[in-house]
Amino acid sequence: MEDVEEKIEGSLQFTPNELLQWSQWQLLDSVLPTGGFAHSFGVEAAIQARLVSGPEDLRTFVIHILENTGSLLLPFVYTLNTSPNVETWYKLDKILDATLTNEVSRKTSISQGSALLRVAAAVFQEVPYFKTMREMTLASGAVRFHHAPIFGLVCGLLGLNAETSQKTYLFITMRDVVSAATRLNLVGPLGAAVLQHQLAANAEELSKKWMNRPVEEACQTNPLLDTIQGCHGYLFSRLFCS
Repeated sequence: MEDVEEKIEGSLQFTPNELLQWSQWQLLDSVLPTGGFAHSFGVEAAIQARLVSGPEDLRTFVIHILENTGSLLLPFVYTLNTSPNVETWYKLDKILDATLTNEVSRKTSISQGSALLRVAAAVFQEVPYFKTMREMTLASGAVRFHHAPIFGLVCGLLGLNAETSQKTYLFITMRDVVSAATRLNLVGPLGAAVLQHQLAANAEELSKKWMNRPVEEACQTNPLLDTIQGCHGYLFSRLFCS
């Protein structure tokens, strides 16, 4: 463990803030191939279960998803953003792996986290730490690569502060849920854009509610959504992986 950390820390380099800012913007780009658009956050299963049947139901569903994300995952984003080092990452990855309660969300988190670190290593070459960290941890098999901790770590090394990183995580969650609903014809593209804009106030309120909390306070606020997402794998026909 110490040998791995020394090699990773030795690769850490920083570049001027002006260049890092372009990387920060790219991190938000939906074109970045991290697998977000293969993930519906359970909305497909919610439609099948008749929990969501129209735009108003969708609005409520997204708010609950954001609350669950804020309460359960923002603590992991926050801690890795403020302590972007391999020791903290290993510890939080194990905690989150034990915390996620259904296999669908667990596999999705691992898939997206692994993809994000692979993309970060290939794209953000101005931070060699990403490539070294990925190579060393793949060789050691010490982590599962869960998404929220890696996202916080990437944001921290790209110079995003804790508040912006946590809001960014809520934003990409909201974006991906609304995108999934659009592709499921639950709402049209224009309606989706309007809905996402209207939800900004809810997202801001939830970010303030759950921001800057330690991992010890991570919890689920709506277990029903977790149950619904866990049923996704049982759908006879599905568009999304999870």
